[in-house]
Amino acid sequence: MTRKSLQTPPDPIASWSVRMIKSILQQYSLDNAAWHYEHGLMVFAIGEAGRAFCESQWVDFTQSWVDHFIAEDGSIRTYRVDEFNLDQVNPGRLLFHAFKTTGFDRYRKALDLIYSQLQNQPRTHSGGFWHKKIYPYQMWLDGMYMAGPFYAEYALTFNHPSAFDDITRQILLFAHHTSDSKTGLFYHGWDESRTQKWADPMTGCSASFWGRAIGWYLMALVDVLDYLPPNHPDHAAVVDILQRLSAALIRYQDANTGLWYQVVDKAGRPGNYGESSVSAMLAYGFAKGVRKGWLGSEILLSAQRAYRGLLENQIKVDSQGMLTLQNTCGVGGLGGSPYRDGSYEYYIGEKIIPNDFKGVGSFVLAALEMETTGVVIASSE
Repeated sequence: MTRKSLQTPPDPIASWSVRMIKSILQQYSLDNAAWHYEHGLMVFAIGEAGRAFCESQWVDFTQSWVDHFIAEDGSIRTYRVDEFNLDQVNPGRLLFHAFKTTGFDRYRKALDLIYSQLQNQPRTHSGGFWHKKIYPYQMWLDGMYMAGPFYAEYALTFNHPSAFDDITRQILLFAHHTSDSKTGLFYHGWDESRTQKWADPMTGCSASFWGRAIGWYLMALVDVLDYLPPNHPDHAAVVDILQRLSAALIRYQDANTGLWYQVVDKAGRPGNYGESSVSAMLAYGFAKGVRKGWLGSEILLSAQRAYRGLLENQIKVDSQGMLTLQNTCGVGGLGGSPYRDGSYEYYIGEKIIPNDFKGVGSFVLAALEMETTGVVIASSE
C-alpha cells in the first residue's frame, strides 16, 4: 500500500485532517509558540499535510514557526542543551525540511546543536538515555519519540551510520526493561536505580500501562524505521517489536468504540476513559506500519476502527464547522513535585484538555494516513 500523491487538498467536507488544521490555525499564533514537544508535533503534522496536499500556506507556516526560534548563528530561542531534556529534541525535526530546502547554514548549526545534546545526554549504565537531567537513571517511553526520529533522520542526512546502533539500542532497552510478558504491553517508565517511589523494587518499572506513553513509543518505531537501513543488524528486531506490541495492543482495543483507554488494561474501572491521543497515535502507527510493509494488512482494520472511533466519539463540530478534539489527557509523568506515583488513580486524575496539541497533532497524522492511502471514513455530526 502506497501513499497517494495528491495535487490538491481533498474535499474539506470529507478531509478531517484539513478541517482540523484549519480549526487549529484559526486559534494559533506565533506569539504563543513554544519550543516544546507538543507544539513540535502539531506543527510537524501540519507540515506533513502541507507537503502531501501541496498546500503551500501550511508549509510556509512551518517555515515561519522554525524562523521564530532559529537565530542567524544557529542558536535556538529558549532551548538549552545543558538541561538534557529529551522533550526539547522533538521540535528539531522541523529543521530538516528547512535545511534541505534552503541550505541555510543556520539550520545546520541548529541541527548540530541538538545532536550535540544527544551525544552528551546522561545515560544509564546500559547506555539508555535519561529522560531528563532532573530525572537521573530514568527511561520513559515518551523519550523514544522525543529523540528517536530526530536522531535517525540526522544519522541518515549527515551520514553518521554508527548512530543507528545507538538508536536501536534505545529501542531494544525499552523492550527489555519495560515490556510485560503477560500482557505484551509496556510500562511508562523504568528506574535503573530503583530509588523512585514509583519504581517496583524488583523490576524498576512504574505501575501502569499509560496509553499515550505506549503510543509515543509505537510512533517512534514507525518513524525511526523510515531512516533505519534495512540491512542494519537490528532492523529485524525493531520490526519484530513493532509487530508484537501491535498484536498486544489490539487485544485491548475497545470493541464498541474502537478506542484505547487512558490506562490501557483497565477497561471498566471507575474513572477510566477512551483517550484521544493514544487512539490517534496507534491509528497512525498501525496504518503507517501496514503502508510500509512492516505490519500485516489485517492490522489496518484496527487502525480504521480507531479512526472511526475518534470521529464518532471524540470530534465535536461547532456551528461554524470548526473542530474540537475531546478527551485528551493534558500531561502524564513520573516523580517531580507534586509527586506523580504512576498509579491508576494518578493517570485518571490528570486534567483532560480539549484540542490539546498532543492529541491534535496525532489526529492529523492519523487522518493523513487514512486519506492519502485512499481510506475515506465519514462520520455523522
